Amino acid sequence: MSNQTIRLQLPNDRVKHRFPDIEDIIKRLLFSPGDGEIWLDQQRMLLLHSAAIASLRRELIETLGSDKARGLLSRMGYQSGARDADMVRREHRNRNDFDAFAVGPQLHALEGFMSIETIVQEVDSETGHYYGEYIWHNSAEAEEHLRAHGRSASPVCWMQQGYANGYLSSFLGRQMLVREVECKAMGHATCRIIGKAVEQWDAPENDLRYLQAQDFVQSPNNRQVNFQRSGDPVSAKINLVGISSGFNTVCHMIQRVAPTQATVLFLGESGVGKEQFARTLHNISERAAQTFVAINCAAIPEQLIESELFGVEKGGYSGASQSRPGRFERADGGTLFLDEIGTLSLVAQGKLLRALQEGEIERIGDTKVRKVDVRIVAATNEDLRKQVEAGKFRDDLFYRLNVFPVQIPPLRERKEDILLLVEHFLNRFCALHKCQVTGFTESAIEALMRYGWPGNIRELENLIERGVILAPDGGAIDIDHLFTSGEKLGAAPSAKEPAPSSSTVNGNVPQLADALHAALADSQISLDELEEIAVNEALSLAAGNVSSAAKILGTTRARVAYRLSGKKVPHPAE
Repeated sequence: MSNQTIRLQLPNDRVKHRFPDIEDIIKRLLFSPGDGEIWLDQQRMLLLHSAAIASLRRELIETLGSDKARGLLSRMGYQSGARDADMVRREHRNRNDFDAFAVGPQLHALEGFMSIETIVQEVDSETGHYYGEYIWHNSAEAEEHLRAHGRSASPVCWMQQGYANGYLSSFLGRQMLVREVECKAMGHATCRIIGKAVEQWDAPENDLRYLQAQDFVQSPNNRQVNFQRSGDPVSAKINLVGISSGFNTVCHMIQRVAPTQATVLFLGESGVGKEQFARTLHNISERAAQTFVAINCAAIPEQLIESELFGVEKGGYSGASQSRPGRFERADGGTLFLDEIGTLSLVAQGKLLRALQEGEIERIGDTKVRKVDVRIVAATNEDLRKQVEAGKFRDDLFYRLNVFPVQIPPLRERKEDILLLVEHFLNRFCALHKCQVTGFTESAIEALMRYGWPGNIRELENLIERGVILAPDGGAIDIDHLFTSGEKLGAAPSAKEPAPSSSTVNGNVPQLADALHAALADSQISLDELEEIAVNEALSLAAGNVSSAAKILGTTRARVAYRLSGKKVPHPAE
């Protein structure tokens, strides 16, 4: 596919609902009953009865109500569509535009939801244009709804609509919205959907609210920009951005704990957004009208941490020319956020513990005890249990803080969130720097999805700002505008980069390369035989364990099992 733009046009009117061959996709579908597994490429799948899904849907509607049930099913569909789009981008980068994009509807049909007829499909990712119109035939969701509830007054293909939104948005790199404008469950002959960019719809929030796990999560169509960076102190309400299951789990947990007075401990790598979640927790709590005070414990010298936390009286130490309240007093009635709490010295930990236990503090140089009403929210990127075992963190303080731990997954485990965050930062920095950037090229989108994000959301934010500045006005952000500071993509080379030569790849094993060259020149070995040798040797090294053999070969267990199941290589007992 082109690195510059994706333009999809139907071949001609007579074949408007014909899709390209997906034999290669079908070959990636592996049934391994001996292992109790089904795989589609690198994704494990489940084969479920449609009636069981219908029963779950019915119970969700009856227990949660239609709105919450629709939201849950829509988000399930969205994540499935986003994962399929990720697979298509990875495996079909060399197909023509129409064929690659059309794999999504085919996958949806392959997974048993319906058959799809394309009426209109126009896409230009560089200018941001997208319009699609489709007919869904034999919708399993509509049929099961009719069977359980009878005719509906509104469309009911919630999971399928979520899938389409997830696939389109992930494939194109910007938020799209699909609406079901006709539905078989409403009495129409078939289901009909229309998809286009969010901003081209009237009242898109009516649909997009179902993708928000909680009210404080930002809707994908939100165009309001906040020029503060993620690490800056802001008092305004913060709306979080995300849709992945890991993100939603964190949102549900903070919604649960917010009305209480419990101490919360956020855990996760640097840059995952711990302070953003902490601020959101404060904003939805009963203390929202009071102050949120944050302190980065790692940024305060040890000799000053006590005065920063508890304050100082005039003359309390040399240079203290005036009295000053500490963070505890400033947060009285509100929330005190202790970031990077694992860096505190043991002495500082002891003084903090007393303040937490007694709810009172003393300023340095003062004898007056001050009562404070503060909710403590802490965060760390370290394993505090290991710190306790190593004697670097007090166990009594750990147990005091570990009342309600919340683990925030890293961005590499929340791939469904990446493109939502990308668009969020794109809108912000285009407005901040007054740049006219239309979007991202396909190679840029692929690189953003493949990158490992060691710096998590903070790194993503910085890269998008860099891309906005470097991209030409009126053009799209390309891969060369993003990864300019030594980042290791760790992915297949882009179309702009030449593939490594065999001498480079095999430079450390010249004898193997020479032997292979000679065997191929004399037609002494085929690709199947070469594959069989590699798999057999890996299995031998792994003592017959397929998972270990896959690691040796640098591939997935599913791919090795597929080759074994094809009878090309005898399947050993594990």
